[in-house]
Amino acid sequence: FDSLADVISFGIAPAVLTFMWGLQPLDRLGWAAGFIYLSAAAIRLARFNIQSVKSTDKRHFVGMPSPAAAAIPASTVFFYPEGIQDPRWAVVAFAVMVVPALLMVSTVRFNSFKTIDTQKRRSYKVLALVALVIAVIQLHPKVVLLGLAYFYMLSGLAAAVWVRVR
Repeated sequence: FDSLADVISFGIAPAVLTFMWGLQPLDRLGWAAGFIYLSAAAIRLARFNIQSVKSTDKRHFVGMPSPAAAAIPASTVFFYPEGIQDPRWAVVAFAVMVVPALLMVSTVRFNSFKTIDTQKRRSYKVLALVALVIAVIQLHPKVVLLGLAYFYMLSGLAAAVWVRVR
């Protein structure tokens, strides 16, 4: 049931939200983008369920996690709630769906933050950082949440490029 709830929350909901927000002008292409996203989320969750049993490296996810991928369309819609009516600008909504979908099923590694130890002697630094992030989100939620979502997405891509170059 947990995986089914995740597919609904992180697959169907972002696809429908983005379709209503900006994919409608693309008609069938918009439906296809939503379906690609939903399919990628289901595949990503299935792969996570299989990998979590045998994986020992808790520092990284292979592929963008579905909650982080769902944050891309959600924060974009939150930032610009007016929506997209012009088919020429609907390409933005298409990218907001397809790029995270491709990253979910990719082999790009993303930080998992599971190894952050709050039991250490200096755990107050981690807690202070979390409090600071919450305070900054409270000041400008639309901008900060959009920035955090896209920063996480780009951080995985930047790390993959860095590894290839190095």
